[in-house]
Amino acid sequence: MLGLGKNTSKVKAILFDLDNTLMDFMKMKERAIDAAADAMIDAGLPLSKEEILRGIYDLYEVYGIEDQTIFNKFLEKKMGRISYKILAAGIVAYRRVKEGYVEPYPHVTSTLLKLKGRGYDLFIISDAPTLQAWTRLTGMHLDYLFNEDSVITPEETGVKKPDELPFKKAIEKLKLKPEELLMVGDDPRKDIAGANKLGIITVLARYGCLTEFDSSKSEQKADYEIDDLGELLKLLPSKCQK
Repeated sequence: MLGLGKNTSKVKAILFDLDNTLMDFMKMKERAIDAAADAMIDAGLPLSKEEILRGIYDLYEVYGIEDQTIFNKFLEKKMGRISYKILAAGIVAYRRVKEGYVEPYPHVTSTLLKLKGRGYDLFIISDAPTLQAWTRLTGMHLDYLFNEDSVITPEETGVKKPDELPFKKAIEKLKLKPEELLMVGDDPRKDIAGANKLGIITVLARYGCLTEFDSSKSEQKADYEIDDLGELLKLLPSKCQK
């Protein structure tokens, strides 16, 4: 664990990003899209797999990784129309892989259970749509650790990280001070930057960073960096004084 030594003794609640912090979202996404490409080819799409994958990821760059109609957009762009036979094949294959893969990173479940047992409130601040966030938590069998009010998404705030509003919403709901919160996330530009603005203690989940991360070159520095979620147990005391 790397850290600047900021005091965590006052922390009473922990905010988590979801994708690439609690679960390996991009690996799941890549496998699901790969399966969808094969299925669309089998259904009659006259393109190579490389063309399909490149086209889909290019559209994700434009519309965002959470776009729910990306296959529609792809077929319209490549074919000038939507073939519902091909679309259905892609969607079914995508969902089959996605639903079968939803698993937490190593030590996530045990760490959350221990933190909950130590008296910490657990919150999620995600840029995913609300239903998708809950679907992933349920698929990982982590939903029972969170109540409906402790999952904050853009559908509630109208904005995404690093905007301050999702973090302010957590502060408001928890009725705590910023220094009593700790934010764990994989994206320095969103999770860390947003929490830093308000003085929330920040922890970078290095294991979830999509590209190799050099903290010395980042403008957004976290108070701590971890390579495994279980390291939080060393950072936070055994009992939370509330």
